[in-house]
Amino acid sequence: MSQSNNEAGKPVLARLQHLMTLREEVETLAHGGPWTPAADWRDAGTHLELLLDVPGVDPASLALEEDGGQLTVSGERQDAAGEGRPLLSRERPSGRFSRLLSFPEPVRPESGDATLVGGVLTVRFEKLHPTINVTAHPAPGNG
Repeated sequence: MSQSNNEAGKPVLARLQHLMTLREEVETLAHGGPWTPAADWRDAGTHLELLLDVPGVDPASLALEEDGGQLTVSGERQDAAGEGRPLLSRERPSGRFSRLLSFPEPVRPESGDATLVGGVLTVRFEKLHPTINVTAHPAPGNG
């Protein structure tokens, strides 16, 4: 039983596509590669705080998008070579980034409040079920 030319070519085309994808990945790595800013979640009692390292990122390029239990943060850091001076070596990543982060606890939708100080983006979210510390004191006269 013979295969049609279209069916016979599928494995070859799939291998070529795989090779092209690998080539693009190698080229990306050679140019500093895509970058992913480091992120931490911090419990702040009634709020959750996201801390994201974004030094050198243009604040106008930062975008936050909340979708259910996840948050997407994206932005862009310009390439230092774009300043008209040739780079002699390159270690700092540049270009666009996008992080998809899951909330460690449920938060109130659209409650995020962002600040950018010293290259650290801090976003505070109100917890849906906040933890409130209560200290009990004996009532006066019940000593």
